[in-house]
Amino acid sequence: MTTALRRIAAAALFAATILPAAILPAAILPANTAFADEAAVRAAAARFYTALNATFTGELAPMAAVWSHADDVTYMGPAGGLRVGWSQVLADWQAHTAQKIGGEVQPRDMQVTVGRDLAVTSNVEVGSNIVDGRPQAVTIRATNIFRLEDGHWKMIGHHTDLLPFLEK
Repeated sequence: MTTALRRIAAAALFAATILPAAILPAAILPANTAFADEAAVRAAAARFYTALNATFTGELAPMAAVWSHADDVTYMGPAGGLRVGWSQVLADWQAHTAQKIGGEVQPRDMQVTVGRDLAVTSNVEVGSNIVDGRPQAVTIRATNIFRLEDGHWKMIGHHTDLLPFLEK
């Protein structure tokens, strides 16, 4: 067998055995990673809704923990307005939490889209709050944006429909 034929045979053997073994895990990895990332984003969204319900009882710390504290975060909540930057967003959550409006809301029909370091959830928030001693139904659309920061999905945007009983 000539040297050229040996090289061709070695290349064919490499292509048939070694190369697929090296490529196969890489082909599987994105699907597994995407599944893990979606689960992590869903967990971050669940922490947000737990924190939201805590604000209804006057507890702010869980909400502060789920948000990024960056200058580019945005909040357009059910009371209206646009807040930009962590200091404005925090001030809005402090005012909201001080109201202790009671009740509970949960996400329904959540859709999740995950990128490399950004993720979006879209869902309906369903539940009630207490206004003038009576439950007020809540059914609003919400979009949440998360960014991967230091290995954790942090909220960088929350946008909902308006609730007439909260509008200023």
